[in-house]
Amino acid sequence: MTTPAVSFEFFPPQNLEASFRLWDTVQVLAPLNPRFVSVTYGAGGTTRDLTRDAVATLHKNAGLNVAAHLTCVNATREETLAIADSFAAAGVTEIVALRGDPPKGEGKFTAHPEGFANSVELIEALAGTGKFTIRVGAYPERHPDSPSSDADVEWLKRKLDAGASEGITQFFFETETFLRFRDRCDKAGITAPIVPGILPIENWKGMRNFALRCGANVPAWMDEAFEKAGRDGREDLLATALCTEMCTDLLAEGVDKLHFYTLNRPELTRDVCHALGVTPEARLENVA
Repeated sequence: MTTPAVSFEFFPPQNLEASFRLWDTVQVLAPLNPRFVSVTYGAGGTTRDLTRDAVATLHKNAGLNVAAHLTCVNATREETLAIADSFAAAGVTEIVALRGDPPKGEGKFTAHPEGFANSVELIEALAGTGKFTIRVGAYPERHPDSPSSDADVEWLKRKLDAGASEGITQFFFETETFLRFRDRCDKAGITAPIVPGILPIENWKGMRNFALRCGANVPAWMDEAFEKAGRDGREDLLATALCTEMCTDLLAEGVDKLHFYTLNRPELTRDVCHALGVTPEARLENVA
């Protein structure tokens, strides 16, 4: 089995305790030599400043290749591009460009009157600066705002044609979900890499509710499996086994890159990576 290249997603801390948790997460996962780590942007742009600060800190102090999330929500074009320029000034030249979720309490995305109408417009503007490597979201299952799965593929192609170099998928629970999506992308003429987004399950109940809001299909057998595992405290063991199995199946199908949504809780991600052969790189001073 080929050892995959990995990347990790973090979210910015909103208090002191969360700051320590993020740094602990980085300390656990940085030795796995990720090709990049990304920092999310809260719904409605609520963590804009926190994201900028976290990105700059990780870039400066952790020695990691950091990609900043950037969305179209609640900002003019000038404000959004100013944020992008602030990333570039801090030495961060990789961006995950997204439309973004609407603010809490608003069921539908509404573009700012002077802002970008969608992610394609944002990508075109970022690409036009010549400063950034741009990644985008991809949806192996229908996006809640999309009329069809085919429309999701068509929109992904538009984003890649606009200047993005790679797609990262929403999480999913079964290997076949990604493989069918990859086939549809290939049929549509998409040649850029499509990287599976992997979500190790820390809390099944919470994750299940989140999945349903995101439009991800929840297999009935997983409900049953986690219910049984919960009776004797084996949820983490089950989560690690299921995630490792899915990743192994993806690698067997030719996937060579995996992107992990860590939720700033690194243990399950670390354990899955170790099972896949992604192990800490020894530092020179630790070598006899």
